[in-house]
Amino acid sequence: MEPWYYRLEQQILDERDFGRAAQETCRTLRAEVRHYNWVGVYMIEGGDTLVLKAWDGPAATEHVRIPIGQGICGLAAREERTVIVDDVNKDPRYLACFLQTRSEIVVPIFAKGKVVGEIDIDSDRPAAFTEADRKQLETVAEWLGKASARAGS
Repeated sequence: MEPWYYRLEQQILDERDFGRAAQETCRTLRAEVRHYNWVGVYMIEGGDTLVLKAWDGPAATEHVRIPIGQGICGLAAREERTVIVDDVNKDPRYLACFLQTRSEIVVPIFAKGKVVGEIDIDSDRPAAFTEADRKQLETVAEWLGKASARAGS
């Protein structure tokens, strides 16, 4: 693993403010992984809506609130599993945000055994996300889950 990965783990686990931990996660992932063009962290509010809490990318998304079950983000939350879409233009579930987006990965964040949020990443390359990306991001999601539980998010 790269040195930034271990630094990010310490930053997330040491941070007492979940919002700052989420923002640092987005910033670090986008800065350190070339094919991550937009990174966001959504958290579930009201039991049925994903709400954007932090992001890093060239532009803001219009999708700051997503109902559970809608789009790729809502699918990952509802099914409690990582979802990878190699070509968003061929997936009718994709909620279009940016014209340059070609692929997406959404990784659930669990706390106390239930989905509380997710990491959403877009890439401008088709089929950009590998098994290594999935494993690495699922570990980052575990760290965020611990931070969320500690913060009472």
